Amino acid sequence: MNPLRHLRNRKLLAGLGLVAALLAVGFWPSAVPVDLAPAEKGTLRVTVDEEGETRVRERFLVSAPVAGRVLRIELEPGDPVRRGESVVATFLPAAPVPLDARSRAEAEAAVSAARAGLGGARAERERAQAALGLAESELARHRELAGQRIVSRQALEAKEAEARAAEEARRAAEFAVASAEHQLEMARARLLQAAGGAGAGQALTLRAPIDGVVFKRLRESESVVPAGEPLLEIGDPRQLEIVSDVLSTDAVKVRPGSLVLLEHWGGDHLLRARVRRVEPSGFMKVSALGVEEQRVNVVMDFEDPLEAWAALGDGYRVEVRIVVWEGDGVLKVPTSSLFRRGEDWAVFAVDDGRAELRAVTVGRRNGTEAEVRAGLLEGERVVLHPSDTLANGSRVTPRAS
Repeated sequence: MNPLRHLRNRKLLAGLGLVAALLAVGFWPSAVPVDLAPAEKGTLRVTVDEEGETRVRERFLVSAPVAGRVLRIELEPGDPVRRGESVVATFLPAAPVPLDARSRAEAEAAVSAARAGLGGARAERERAQAALGLAESELARHRELAGQRIVSRQALEAKEAEARAAEEARRAAEFAVASAEHQLEMARARLLQAAGGAGAGQALTLRAPIDGVVFKRLRESESVVPAGEPLLEIGDPRQLEIVSDVLSTDAVKVRPGSLVLLEHWGGDHLLRARVRRVEPSGFMKVSALGVEEQRVNVVMDFEDPLEAWAALGDGYRVEVRIVVWEGDGVLKVPTSSLFRRGEDWAVFAVDDGRAELRAVTVGRRNGTEAEVRAGLLEGERVVLHPSDTLANGSRVTPRAS
């Protein structure tokens, strides 16, 4: 064989091989850049997320005890008042009207009923105070037993909830006493003014029934008002609660004592609260999209000290996350890695640079994370937001951050 010819054949074969290699490289599927996250164990919280609103737990509406002329009210919203000391309104009663026997008897009966109501309110206050003392004693005992690991955490939390409820009952009883005292004062004023007795034509002064601030001034200028006309709204801004209406399908998962996290309320830190009551009656509400929804009010109390949320006031907006389930040591993955494959859930796990289709069993989940009960091991990496072009066995490479 001619050596030159043999050399030319070898060069031709080498060139063809190089072209074939270049074509193979050109058509070889390239690795798909993907975002990865590990399957890891940790705490998983399942929450009901809604908007909420703060409100004063107990507010007092000061009204005119008798018909007459009310002088100009100088108090403005935000002004502090002291129970029994601050004058909130001054009246010039109308001329007394002679009472017949029946009207006089009714007025006297109203005073007697108000006096009896005050006595009942004071008795209820004493009962609430005794119940609070018992609840605090039980709580202290359970805390000691919990430190010795004799009682469970759930039992301790139940006693804490009972103590909070007893404290709220005592506060409500205090407010009821203040309200009953005000009702008795109004009943006496009506009887005195209508009977035309001593002092019937003199100016009457109304004093603050509770310690707090003025929320609303319903009457400002001097004017003639009938008996019972609302004048001022007073409340204690330190007695705030949160109310949020949630879907009835979510309300059945919420229990009194559940932890609540408050976000986006204007401060730079997270606030904590506890569910006090899930109201037993729902109502219909039309959503922003025009959909009729059955909603239920959930009432919550702040768990943090007053200093943490003192900037909040009545009617302020907050975002609430009510914890309905919480687990520690849960194997979890981001929900963005999950997708449907028929009736089952699946993920793409990455093994040796290739995507591997895995069927997984999903447990509880929230908006960002999901519990994996089977199909993955701790530490395995999964593809986030898998595209439709990704298939089992596809070569992948982590996307540069």
